[in-house]
Amino acid sequence: MLELLAVGSDPEAGRAVAASTGGIAYLAGPDGDRPPTYRSLVRAVTADRTALDPAADLGLHIVYARRVKAHPVAWAPGEPTPGVVATFAMLARPGLTHEECDAHWRDVHAPLALRHHVGMWDYTQCSVVATLSGTPYDGFALCGFASEEDLRERFFDGPEGQAAIRADVATFADMERSPRRVLMTEWL
Repeated sequence: MLELLAVGSDPEAGRAVAASTGGIAYLAGPDGDRPPTYRSLVRAVTADRTALDPAADLGLHIVYARRVKAHPVAWAPGEPTPGVVATFAMLARPGLTHEECDAHWRDVHAPLALRHHVGMWDYTQCSVVATLSGTPYDGFALCGFASEEDLRERFFDGPEGQAAIRADVATFADMERSPRRVLMTEWL
């Protein structure tokens, strides 16, 4: 399904925009000495692109969201999802077209991620179809874990899995230019 994805610096604006559009907000908390590249992501299906403007000071994208793995929903709408979402904004490796990068991410990396990210309970790939403003990212990976402990201790199934994921990511993503991981809380 095509959605709008707003990238912003203000978590409160992100939460308000998600609530008003019926969207999903991913909000970053304080991150010590290393401020994240973005502090909110909002996914929404709406014909009114301007409704996302307060949450899109860093960018606005049209994305195709692929739900690779879905977590169970056992909490009330408007409440934060338990756990944490590791988000990764991605730029394609030089020499690859968006289509080549996206095909590898979808067809090769997604099954590999399901195999080696053993603690991941939710995984969505947001492939950028068009950048309306901001950095022209190729995609956003949303990797959900039921707890911070699962993220810390079960992100990989072991050293071999970690090596396999890193080697694979290097074949389709520009690891130097893509922003570092941002940990967020999901609000439905």
